[in-house]
Formats: sequence, C-alpha cells, structure tokens
Amino acid sequence: MNVRTKGQIHIIGAGLLGTSIGLSLRNLNVDVSLEDSSPAVQSLAIDFGAGRKLTSEDNVSMVIVCVPPDVTATTIISALNRFPDAIVTDVASVKAAILTEVQASAADRARYVGSHPMAGREKGGALSGRPDLFVGRPWVIAVEENTKETAVDAVEKLALDIGATTIRLSAEEHDRAVALISHTPQVVSSLLASRLVEADEFDLALAGQGVRDTTRIAASDPKLWLQILSMNSQQLLPVLRDYQNELAEVVSALENVSGSGSLAKIGNALERGNQGIARLPGKHGTRNTSYAQVVVMIDDKPGELARLFNEVGAAQVNIEDLKLDHATGAQVGLVEVSVMPAAEEKLIATLRANGWKLAG
Repeated sequence: MNVRTKGQIHIIGAGLLGTSIGLSLRNLNVDVSLEDSSPAVQSLAIDFGAGRKLTSEDNVSMVIVCVPPDVTATTIISALNRFPDAIVTDVASVKAAILTEVQASAADRARYVGSHPMAGREKGGALSGRPDLFVGRPWVIAVEENTKETAVDAVEKLALDIGATTIRLSAEEHDRAVALISHTPQVVSSLLASRLVEADEFDLALAGQGVRDTTRIAASDPKLWLQILSMNSQQLLPVLRDYQNELAEVVSALENVSGSGSLAKIGNALERGNQGIARLPGKHGTRNTSYAQVVVMIDDKPGELARLFNEVGAAQVNIEDLKLDHATGAQVGLVEVSVMPAAEEKLIATLRANGWKLAG
C-alpha cells in the first residue's frame, strides 16, 4: 500500500478515537507519539500498541487533537504554539464553536484544519480502540478561507490512508448536517430509553430488536454528549422543534382517533418516515435499495453462524445486509439476511435443502 502520510504524527488524547487512529497508523508503519492528561490512560494506549511517548528530539509533522469538545479549542491553540512547524487537526464532533475560539487567538490558524471522522462506538476509552474503526466511514474536512491548502491535503491524505472517505465542508455546513444525522438521533434515543427506567419487568421481557435498535446509542457517554449538544445547540434546536411539532400533531391525533382527519395525520407521519428512510444512502453510497429479507432460526452455539455463511456463499448468493436478534427465553437466534430480490427464492431453497428453519 502506498502510504501518503509522511513524518511523525503526534496524538493528544488517548481515548477511543485517539487510540484507534494510532493503531491504524502504526499498522501502516507511521511513526506515532501519544500523550494524554492521564498518565494511566497514556500508558494503556502505548501498551495497546497505538504509539510511543513523545521525546524532546521528536520532529512532529502533524498533531491530531482527540480530547473532549470543551477543551478541544484550547488544546489546538496550545498545539499550534508548541509545534510551530506542524499541521494541527482535531476530531471533535462540533466544528464552528471550536473554529471561532481558535480564530480569536493569536495562534497561526492557517496550519489548523478542523476534521471529524463519522465513526465511533457506544463505549469509549483506549481499550475500545480498533484499527479498522474508520474503514469506509466518512471523514469531514472542514475547509476555511485562510487555511493552507497543503494542510488540508495532508489531513485528507491521513484520513484516506486509514481507510476513510473524505468530504470537504465548511464548519457551519458540518454542524448543520450532524445536528440532523447524529445529534438529534442521540437525543431521541436517550429520551426513548429513559422510558425504560420505570418500566415493568414483564414489559421489558417482551423487548425485541425494534426497541434495541432505536435505543442502542443511548448507551453513549452522557458527559461527552452534554458537551456536544450544548456546543451545537443553535443548529440542533430547529431540528428538535420540527420533531417536537410533528410529534405533538401525532399525539393530538391519537387523543382523538375517531376525529376527522386524525388517522390521516398519523398515516402521513408514517409515510414521511418511509420517504425519509428511502433517501438514506445504501450500500457503497448508492441510493437505498429494497432488499428481500429471509429470517433464519439458528441455534445459539459455536460454529452455527459460520456454517450459515458458508452455505449461503456456496450457493453464490451475496448477503447485502444482516441483522441478528436473540429470542427471549430460548437458546436460539434469528438471523435476518437481506439479499437482492432476484436471489430470494434461490436462498430459501438452498437453506431448506440444508435443513435450516425459516421464520415467516
């Protein structure tokens, strides 16, 4: 592989993103140094193989700031001053507020390029780091008027080297986009999950994949998200208000289901949901495709999932998507295999011939 990232990369902040970037770059034999405000976290990331300690003899070519959003700007300013020849970027999920603070400082902001990899996990910390975290994921490069093009190119090359796909946006464009596709889902997921706190145990025993899918990201770090939501509040508020108004309309219709137009209002909301989900990019960034779903019952024991995959592959059927659900109170799982509609009958015949039980 032709590695485009040159020189020494210094990472400040050895949490999930910092450690994952370090692991990915080390796999490419890039020289990586690490620092963290916590000596224990720094040592853990180094032991994990994400980099080494910074020395006084080092010649840093790029600094990647991977600290919480509320201290990102001050860390960027410090890095610009500490490393006068280095390009400085960050991975915070809010860009405009950070840029404003950097621009107000006396630091050489022409060497600063804001960026944001659209990747993460519900669990943070160095131990959650993965070298493949960014593969195939969008990485926003926030291009501003006074930024050096060489700096933008260097950050873009780094993102491409570790497997991401780059998108150039302004800080404002980025913040508007993530307010809709990242920050609002977090609020909605958390509020829905909070309904489970006082729920009856018998009700929770019925929980299926629907509630698990819609509340998955509610497991994220509240302290981190408090910073993100407050820093992007102006972009987030219009989206939440629209959501609030549409929800209020559905609630009002449900309060008077027999009233004139009530069912139409509920139906319109559901149909708009269909239209919205259809607009999301599908596989390889293409327009979302309607797949056929085949649900397979599988024993919860070692080797069964691998056997299923092998038999689907032997039938020359490509799996377009996959979901796995566990049956409550039973040692079986439900594997929803998505395939192109033309391959559905062939897949069903193959699975039945091999003794698999199909649901539905």
